[in-house]
Amino acid sequence: MVGSAVHGTRNMVRSVWPGAPIARALVAAAMLTIAGTPAQAGGGVAERAIGQSRGAHFAIAGGQFLLDGKPYLIRSGEMHYPRIPRDEWHDRLRKARAMGLNAITTYAFWNVNEPKPGKFDFTGNGDIAAFIRTAAEEGLNVIVRPGPYVCAEWDFGGMPGWLLATPGLRVRSLDPRFMAASQAWFNRLHQELAPLLSSHGGPILMMQVENEYGSYGDDHDYLEAIHKQMVQAGFDLPLFTSNGPGPDMLESGSLPGMQSVVNFDGDVADAQAAFKESEPYLAGMPKMAGEYWDGWFDHWGEPHHTRSPEMAARVVDWFLSQGISFNLYMVDGGSNFGWMAGANGGAASYMPTTTSYDYDAPIDEAGRYGPKYNLLRKVIAAHLPEGESIPAPPPPSATQAIGPFKLTSWLPLTEALPVLSKANTMHRVQGMERLGQEHGYVLYKKKLDHGIHGPIDIRSARDFVTVIGNGKVIGTIDRRLGQHEANVDLAAGSTLGLLVENMGRVNYGPDLPDEAKGLIRTPRAANEDLFDWKAYSLPLDDLSALRFKAPVAAPAAQPAFWRGTFKASAGAGTFLDMSGWTLGHLWINGHDVGRFWNIGPQKTLYVPASWLRQGSNDIIVLDVTGRGGGATIAGDSNPRYSQVKTNP
Repeated sequence: MVGSAVHGTRNMVRSVWPGAPIARALVAAAMLTIAGTPAQAGGGVAERAIGQSRGAHFAIAGGQFLLDGKPYLIRSGEMHYPRIPRDEWHDRLRKARAMGLNAITTYAFWNVNEPKPGKFDFTGNGDIAAFIRTAAEEGLNVIVRPGPYVCAEWDFGGMPGWLLATPGLRVRSLDPRFMAASQAWFNRLHQELAPLLSSHGGPILMMQVENEYGSYGDDHDYLEAIHKQMVQAGFDLPLFTSNGPGPDMLESGSLPGMQSVVNFDGDVADAQAAFKESEPYLAGMPKMAGEYWDGWFDHWGEPHHTRSPEMAARVVDWFLSQGISFNLYMVDGGSNFGWMAGANGGAASYMPTTTSYDYDAPIDEAGRYGPKYNLLRKVIAAHLPEGESIPAPPPPSATQAIGPFKLTSWLPLTEALPVLSKANTMHRVQGMERLGQEHGYVLYKKKLDHGIHGPIDIRSARDFVTVIGNGKVIGTIDRRLGQHEANVDLAAGSTLGLLVENMGRVNYGPDLPDEAKGLIRTPRAANEDLFDWKAYSLPLDDLSALRFKAPVAAPAAQPAFWRGTFKASAGAGTFLDMSGWTLGHLWINGHDVGRFWNIGPQKTLYVPASWLRQGSNDIIVLDVTGRGGGATIAGDSNPRYSQVKTNP
């Protein structure tokens, strides 16, 4: 996904690691230290029945995709396993099949599956193999895009944030430290996917090498090294590259002799132009739109985006009439639950992505049919090969309204600290990753030796800072707005706190290698550095130990957790209206729903049906700025947006 493209306008960025010549000499040696040869990577993994029962064999030959030796036109839609609750995978995949798709495309999210160095986790919502088996059970083949970089408006483009704890490490480069980490990722992923590859008779047709590298760099040695890492890991099925159209992106982002696909948006004329300008790089290959952007995503503080259903239907009709394979990005966008939303921009203009990733897709965030669904289903049905039919669509997912309720107990963040974190004492501040933390907040506190009566300059906000004086909120610093100062009036002996929120690492563009979070430079006041801090890591992975109490009549403006209960029905999701609150985070029945922010456009947070219980449900809200505590919350059956922008 080209994160910084703005509806047809694409920015070419070149970012080549300056140490590449030296790294090339070191990579071979680094590779020898990585555990897992192809045989070892797949060793001990039992062949799963689904891989053998399908008997699928996929190839690219004679300018065509071939399945079991017969021409095969790929009708795919993008769907991401972490963005949809596992209990609802079957439902969403069945709906995609009923729209007329014969394949699902998904990224493999490195940061989901290796949250700590060497600690792999493929359980629960991170079980990519289970997601692929589920797709196959619903009659869908699968295309996997394993990165190591995926973009996807996902935190750090899917790369784990712990990479940034190593000083000077350059991601997406031949830096041997990055290459060693990516090889370990591919080796471990192969253990999960080996029986599901088309080379083993499984549903995974082909896999992508890197992702839109032509929009980032032009180091073919790096791109070829990633290709070789995948082969070394044991991925022996057809491979391909995916880039925006035209000579610049395809020249930099493709590999000789490897299948290329192109990514774009717009109407039929735009599709025709994309393939025409890409023709020299697609000669002899089957044509495929690797991503056709049928919708778009939202940034906080910008309008909600929609795109014409009629335009999407025209383009898909043109694809099918021309024998062009396609992947709709997205068929079901889902949600950026927890802390996984990414950001665009960076040093120039930081733009964090909303919790919702609805994308104006044919299947909406709640599993209901949007206006594109029936139009696309009708178009696809008109082009089906003889003997093929589309199953009937299952009922749309149910949503429910929930009457207004209030949260009845609270716990100030300062009182929760002993339960949530231990203090790290430091002379100079350290960033989030150096503290061994991936997501959430870091609270930096110090007792002032001298009074501060003027601006405090933190020099680089990463990303939203709530300034706290003696326990009360006295200011904020917002990276989106280019802010780095706040006025402070505190006497000597006062306590200064800086609560820093990671709002998503940049997922696209040249700033990727420099997206460390927290405070990465020592704050200053009156032209002097402020030393000697205590830092509290607050990933907020587990809130079960918090003990709440009844709030005072008029609590002071301070960061605090609020807790309550509400009644709901089982089997239906809801959209919780958080417009009475300012900025913070929401948990339902222990599930981390994500961020809310009153700047819009998203006014409601989607809570999946599978996360709600019949009867009483628990809710916890972290209110960062202390301006919304105790406000009323209600559930709506539909999402609400503060502003909407319809694009052609």
